[in-house]
Amino acid sequence: MPKTALLSLKGEKIKDIKLDDNVWGITPNDQVVYEHINLAMANARQGSHSVKNRSEVSGGGRKPWRQKGTGNARQGSTRAPHWVGGGVVFGPSSNRNYTKKMNKKERRLALKSALTYKANDKEIVLIEKFEAETNKTRDMLKLLENLKLNGKLLIVTTELSENVILATRNIASIKLILANELNTYDVLSCDKLVITEDALKYVEEVLK
Repeated sequence: MPKTALLSLKGEKIKDIKLDDNVWGITPNDQVVYEHINLAMANARQGSHSVKNRSEVSGGGRKPWRQKGTGNARQGSTRAPHWVGGGVVFGPSSNRNYTKKMNKKERRLALKSALTYKANDKEIVLIEKFEAETNKTRDMLKLLENLKLNGKLLIVTTELSENVILATRNIASIKLILANELNTYDVLSCDKLVITEDALKYVEEVLK
């Protein structure tokens, strides 16, 4: 059973916490992790890209010149794809739906696999609570310095105070989420997973 140290906001060790093997110590399934990341990226697409085909562009109602006798190749419309200003052939359409689906068991397995990788790589920082006395960014940076945290951070907690939200929103390397929003993509895209003791209990209760 893996262990991790529980830290105070000053960076002092309080005690060791045992992590649940059913959540943090499974055999990772790389294929399911790959499929979930693929799903997350596909579902994040707007799908709003679109071009006009020859029936949608304006103009081109009349034949540019008569069929025979001009010496030019015959043309039926100035909106054909080979004309400047003509329609686009086989271009992207906003009618396409990029959404993918995955069943609940696979989602849970992907998340547990991602958490196991974080535990194995010792990229988990467990803190007693995550609070901010002020809403100042400089105070939040000092707090992170006390915890010796740098790089891209995912902070997971059970409740978000206004001070915490305001103090972290101008720090590009921090993503702040609630425990019930924890997902595979965010876990794998961060350098350190910072999680509170309450959030840890919630995650283990839901996933085991």
